[in-house]
Amino acid sequence: MPRWTGRVLWTLVAIYAAARVTQAFPNQIPVAAIMALHVLPAMAFALVHGGLLYGRRGILAFTGLCLTVGFIVENVGVITGAPFGRYHFTHVMGPMLWHVPILLGIAYVGMGYVSWTLGRLIVGPRLVGLPLAAAFIMVAWDLSMDPVWANLVHGWIWEQGGSYFGVPLSNFVGWYATVYVIYQLFALDLRGREHKSPPAGTWRSAVVFYAVSAAGNAFTIPPAAGLSFVTDASGTPWRVSAILGAAMLVSVFVMGAFALLAWLRIPEDSSR
Repeated sequence: MPRWTGRVLWTLVAIYAAARVTQAFPNQIPVAAIMALHVLPAMAFALVHGGLLYGRRGILAFTGLCLTVGFIVENVGVITGAPFGRYHFTHVMGPMLWHVPILLGIAYVGMGYVSWTLGRLIVGPRLVGLPLAAAFIMVAWDLSMDPVWANLVHGWIWEQGGSYFGVPLSNFVGWYATVYVIYQLFALDLRGREHKSPPAGTWRSAVVFYAVSAAGNAFTIPPAAGLSFVTDASGTPWRVSAILGAAMLVSVFVMGAFALLAWLRIPEDSSR
């Protein structure tokens, strides 16, 4: 791996870490700008890192699958309620493509790729096992942030509420199914092609990126000063401290566990 490539990857990790802190200042920075600062460095990381592991064709195939499947399923979800549940997006996250914010569609690429990479470290390049594992890792990210962005940021609204702090459990089943389809199609595309083994530092940057995403939930966008409860669209009140506490628990004990397992699976010298 060229030395400059490693520097680019770690620079993108640093930019993403700084972006995670910006969400603590929603009154000074527009939420759409905060979202862009989260999504675009993640996508750039995926393109650079994925280019090293899978070549230009491979990472472009992954990007195309994320954007195509992501936008189609999300738009169908808004229109029909399947597979996630009844919801709609607000304009908090900026311009939309039909019914879905453009930045949300792009978010599938960055975190989707990093989750895939952790899955590859944990279970190896298996045709079915890797997509199944990577989908769990991706859904853990959604578990940590969906109640926050729905109830505190109001990036989207669950029209009938739900049992997980106003989010329906069908959302996570739908998320798992959606990202599994993306991953399985990508695994089939990679079938028969050589899987590269880059230097250990390349793997570490991806694991740290995911860990930074988990740690960044400590800087979750705060609600209005003095607000102790929020009410979802069904009229059910939820304690703000419980929403934030659940996000941190998932970040530490689920996302953190995935990051630790992946870190322990990094070969000492995978370039051999």
